[in-house]
Amino acid sequence: MEIIKVDSIDSGKRIDAYLAEKTEFSRANIQRLVENEKILVNGKKPKVSYKIQENDEISIQNDEPKEISLEAQNIPIDILYEDNDIIVVNKPKGMVVHPANGNPDGTLVNAVMAICKDSLSGIGGEIRPGIVHRLDKDTSGVIIVAKNDKAHINMSEQIKNHEVEKTYIALVRGFVKENEATINMPIRKKYKR
Repeated sequence: MEIIKVDSIDSGKRIDAYLAEKTEFSRANIQRLVENEKILVNGKKPKVSYKIQENDEISIQNDEPKEISLEAQNIPIDILYEDNDIIVVNKPKGMVVHPANGNPDGTLVNAVMAICKDSLSGIGGEIRPGIVHRLDKDTSGVIIVAKNDKAHINMSEQIKNHEVEKTYIALVRGFVKENEATINMPIRKKYKR
């Protein structure tokens, strides 16, 4: 069980957004854990939309993942760049990044393991070796995979400190008035309240 005490600087943030920043869990995973009473605030189940307060004690009980045997698989992937520290790949739509229940193999991790052999960061754990960030299954795009722990820590810090510029391209159906536009604000899913 992990316990996190909230500082005054984070007071007022939604619990799911806060924990997505502070832990390895995705926002969706955090919401699932809250619903299943695996995340408690001061010993009580919060709402997913709960805004944390200074000195709140958040306890996280995450069940151990089911054992998944991770094997290298010769799956063709588009390598954009590779050196001694990282490998940058173009993940296709429909490919899962790392094994999980329901997707035990055929993942990007399985493919990268076949290319890098034993040269992947161990920070992501046995299920997510080298994975610094991820994309959803139905999203295509560039993913950086760390080949060693030093590169993994360095890339994670850069992402955390917003030193990495992310660009998203969306395909739109229908009539769009402008030929070009810039969205310069946070983009997020709408959550049911």
